[in-house]
Amino acid sequence: MKKALSLLLALAMALSLFACSKSTGAQPSAPPSQSSGGAGDSGPAPGGYEVTEPITIVWWHALEDQYSADVERIVKGFNDSQDLITVEPQYIGAYKDVNEALVSAHAAGSGLPGVCVANTDYVAQYGANGVFENLDPYISGTGYDVTDFSTGLLLSSQYEGRQVAMPFLHSTQVIYYNKTMADEKGITIPEKIEDFEAFLKAGAEACGGYGAMIPGWDQWYFETLYLNEGVKIITDDNTCDLNGEAALKVTNQFRAWYEAGLIAWPFGPDASADMRQTFYDGKTFCVLHTSSLYNNYVDNCDFEVGMAWYPAASTGDKYSEVGGCVLGIPAKNDQATKNAAWQFLQYLVGKDVNMDWAKVTGYIPTRNSVLTTDEGVKFLEEKPAFQCVFDNLNLINPRIQNAAWSELATTWKNYMDNMMNQGGDISSESETMVEEIDEILADRG
Repeated sequence: MKKALSLLLALAMALSLFACSKSTGAQPSAPPSQSSGGAGDSGPAPGGYEVTEPITIVWWHALEDQYSADVERIVKGFNDSQDLITVEPQYIGAYKDVNEALVSAHAAGSGLPGVCVANTDYVAQYGANGVFENLDPYISGTGYDVTDFSTGLLLSSQYEGRQVAMPFLHSTQVIYYNKTMADEKGITIPEKIEDFEAFLKAGAEACGGYGAMIPGWDQWYFETLYLNEGVKIITDDNTCDLNGEAALKVTNQFRAWYEAGLIAWPFGPDASADMRQTFYDGKTFCVLHTSSLYNNYVDNCDFEVGMAWYPAASTGDKYSEVGGCVLGIPAKNDQATKNAAWQFLQYLVGKDVNMDWAKVTGYIPTRNSVLTTDEGVKFLEEKPAFQCVFDNLNLINPRIQNAAWSELATTWKNYMDNMMNQGGDISSESETMVEEIDEILADRG
């Protein structure tokens, strides 16, 4: 049955045009290159990136109703800044809705937007299948400086060394905690994972509830704690190592904290809302969640909300993974549309506009230089909790990219629910889980 389901899913993946590249979540060690190759590599002739005639282009985005006024304001700022390009923003829906619309338009070769948003999970797919234009010729042809972007965020927009997108609205995993209570009780977030248990005990005692809540509904929130301990999750020979010594160490630690009542492992369709409400009510000292929800937490708590980076693993590593979205230019557009899109894309990811987005959305600044600018100083005055993100911008890694990743992640988080909330035996459950995941990986090739 499992085999049949895997084959059916593989067929569905093939019919959707996409096959992701493989990654093991390795940390970036150098700034990304601007190599060429792939869709749209040659670009126009030198000097051919100018916009010379009036043109209207569409921007597909996923910013919900609460950001409508900001979208209109920021787009109007671009339209009013020059005379040739008119941008029309269109809200398509969630990232998956944008993906479906883009795939359909790409297959048809018509109805494409000039600029399109994409979840970071789709970058490799779009690069491998020529959906997004290779931006390297545009970068070099117009002298656009990309070195100010955080290294990890820039890498997250690449496929096989080619810049197929640009960083836009990004988030990462952080710890939200009750800073008012922490200050009263003298509790500090530990720098190292070996000190985390004592912290959990102090937090649980202070609030009379949990020390922390770890989202079980999405493995993204706990997978970096495995990666930083040396777990690859997907090894170089395309197998899973979540039953290895390093992985079992992490899983057993979670289980020990759970059995001691120090953490909760929320899971299920209402888990996110329930976890947030528990934090609002002061019944958990901290939660692990996305940095993009900072405004949400602040607006709903009657205490000061602190934000902290995850503690370093026993290896000393404290990398996180990128969330949020990038911007790309559909490769099947005509060159005039691409040139206009390139102008608008630069505006959207520019430092000033990026800081504007950061203020109104809760997403993180993407530029290293904001650390020393007046805008960065003002941002931190308004949201001082983001200092931990500023301090670690270059430790934010790209997401794991693999054709089997979605099914692997679902399998993993389901087994973790069983091992945490249902009392399943960690050793035997991990072995069974990896057997299933290895079969999934083999089916994806």
